[in-house]
Amino acid sequence: PHATHNTYCILHLHFKHYNMSKSIVVEKKYLLPFILVTSLFFLWGVPNDLTNPMVEVFKNVLDISNSKASLVQFAFYGGYGTMAIPAALFIRKYRYSTGILIGLGLFFAGSILMYPATQLTNYNFVLVSLYVLTFGLAFLETTANPMVLAMGDPKTATLRLNLAQAFNPMGALTGQFIAKALVKDKLYTQMDGTLSEASSSLAKEDVIFHDMNVVSYPYILVGFIVLAIFVMFVLKKVDVQKNAEEALDMSATLKKLFSNKNYYEGVITQFFYVACQIMVWTYIYQYVTALNVTRSPENQLDATVYVYASTICFLSARWICTFLMRYISSAKLMLIMALLGSTFMTYAIISDTILGLYSLVAVSFCMSLMFPTIYGLALQNMGDEAKLGSAGLILGIVGGAVMPLFQGMVIDVGGKGLSDSLFFGFIPEIRFSFVIPLFCLVIVAIYCLRTLKRSKA
Repeated sequence: PHATHNTYCILHLHFKHYNMSKSIVVEKKYLLPFILVTSLFFLWGVPNDLTNPMVEVFKNVLDISNSKASLVQFAFYGGYGTMAIPAALFIRKYRYSTGILIGLGLFFAGSILMYPATQLTNYNFVLVSLYVLTFGLAFLETTANPMVLAMGDPKTATLRLNLAQAFNPMGALTGQFIAKALVKDKLYTQMDGTLSEASSSLAKEDVIFHDMNVVSYPYILVGFIVLAIFVMFVLKKVDVQKNAEEALDMSATLKKLFSNKNYYEGVITQFFYVACQIMVWTYIYQYVTALNVTRSPENQLDATVYVYASTICFLSARWICTFLMRYISSAKLMLIMALLGSTFMTYAIISDTILGLYSLVAVSFCMSLMFPTIYGLALQNMGDEAKLGSAGLILGIVGGAVMPLFQGMVIDVGGKGLSDSLFFGFIPEIRFSFVIPLFCLVIVAIYCLRTLKRSKA
């Protein structure tokens, strides 16, 4: 509801500004569909950031390695990789509203499956639940992104998508709050691996059973909210009219897509960008845990505070960048942010003080515009091929499944701890592992440079 109200107010201001010019961000006939679809951007942000801290939760509760715990992200973002192309082919043939309803249905199913998975304390079943849940998210994202792009003048499409995407970090912040209030604060197994006093008289099996059940509660809650939104979409019959489409010539469409350098390089860049975001937001918890080892008991840092700060930076920058894009080209602005983010990430790697943590938080500010901007640049002037092309960009989200595994492996070089080995004699495993997201930001910067070069040509 807050996202919907805020969208209305912001669009009202945009109308006042743009009615004096030829380009309107969202035409009045699309206002209701835009508001409701924008609420989905908020909605899928919740499980994204509800799941990030679960890597550390499962590591401690089940006493597994960092790399095995990172299978949470492999399952979660692997669902995107599996379902993105099928979802795009479905949307090309059927209505946007049908794709949204299927997405919400799968989202609900995956959320509810968490209950039997945690009742059985079966980690593999949990991974399957997350996998199914993201089938739904893949359908929603594959549908909602091109739907927003289609709601008006192509000249304002990237701005319109950035506006809609600005509500995604609000959902992310909500997911983080839920993770803390309903999971982390209720666990018997604390984030440093020790047990709380409340569990001192319980057997290990009982502690695990309790903590696994705590993990399921927020997913079940989100599942019923999704069900309510499903009903709302059925009753409101929200859709955007699609033009009549010819039968899909897959080979011709793929040939056209991959002859466009902006597009196929954009897919590669999206893979590395999403990987960077997921790694930063997942392993910031371990970064804080490592810092706490050298701090006194009364000066311990709360990782959740810095995750909140990261999301607030991300959200604030999304609005700021949406405004700046009126005056600076999206590719140039993203290049500036990629270089600035690389600088912050480098300092986070080499610093052994809290300033390194502040730098890691600041990386989120720099990442804010990247997903929708890569999406918009890659699909610019694509025409009907954008529907299948959008699937390739959503498929790029699989970077969030693959790359965290490698970061987990780096952290496990010396054992299950976070600082078992030192690189170059002074950089512990956990900090050195952020070389991987640093590399991802460099890829984003290269894409920006190549895009700018082609636009000048």
